[in-house]
Amino acid sequence: MRIFVTGATGFIGSRVVQELLGTGHQVLGLARSDAGADWLSSVGAEVQRGTLEDPQSVARGAAAADATIHTAFDHDFSRFVENCEKDGRVIRAMGAALAGSNRPLIITSGTGLGGAGPGKLALEHVVDWDHPNPRAESERAGADLAAQGVSVAVVRLPQVHDTVRQGLITPFIELSRAKGVVAYVGEGANRWPAAHVDDVARLYRLAVEHHEAGARYHAVAEEGVAVREIAEVVGAGLGLPVRSLPRGEGGDHFGWLAMFAEMDLSASSTWTRQRLGWQPMGPDLLTDLRAMDYSVQG
Repeated sequence: MRIFVTGATGFIGSRVVQELLGTGHQVLGLARSDAGADWLSSVGAEVQRGTLEDPQSVARGAAAADATIHTAFDHDFSRFVENCEKDGRVIRAMGAALAGSNRPLIITSGTGLGGAGPGKLALEHVVDWDHPNPRAESERAGADLAAQGVSVAVVRLPQVHDTVRQGLITPFIELSRAKGVVAYVGEGANRWPAAHVDDVARLYRLAVEHHEAGARYHAVAEEGVAVREIAEVVGAGLGLPVRSLPRGEGGDHFGWLAMFAEMDLSASSTWTRQRLGWQPMGPDLLTDLRAMDYSVQG
């Protein structure tokens, strides 16, 4: 297949590009810069120039391919709500370009949207439209397109990691460095799911190769890692003290991260594994956190 990949030079998207090329697919990758375009050409991908701020430039890439994998996202979390709204606009623009074609559109969301209630694992068949994570806008855009006949599926992400980046943990590390302390709330027993970036890239490939309109997949290797365990490993790496904050005091310390600091985001991928035959093989989250170089600032 000729597959259009947004975010093609990013942390996850670049691995998706290499996974697709390595398994015989052609790739058309979105690039906003000359450096990004040069990298895509160097690995054997075609280039579609465009930006998320210009949804039609992204839609043109979707229109030119057999399938689309949308991994691009503006990770300026100080503008998280606005960036989620922007993602919705991009998804809708791509959907309009694909209307009536039955070509697969794989979009990206977070596992929290599958929350099944307090103390329960998030599940693929659940959509919690009331979840406080504004990334719900991505799934809402996808659901609207599906209702119009666009062939949409969703890959929901946990904390995606290697020894350089780890989802929300990357800004958590930088916040801890700036504050001089690694903190968690209460007992820190709330858990975050995780998966190695190479396993996630393979799941995107399987999702497009075995496309099922309306499916939601969880790219989850570990159902949940306690936030306290994460904090302890980060504290050791940074050489900083680790301490618990009383509930209700997280806002002042964590800033925009506060909305996630106390969430239990544990999630299942049982259905995903059964449906796609996906078996994660990469190192676990704490192994990558222990192996990273904490002298390098993000």
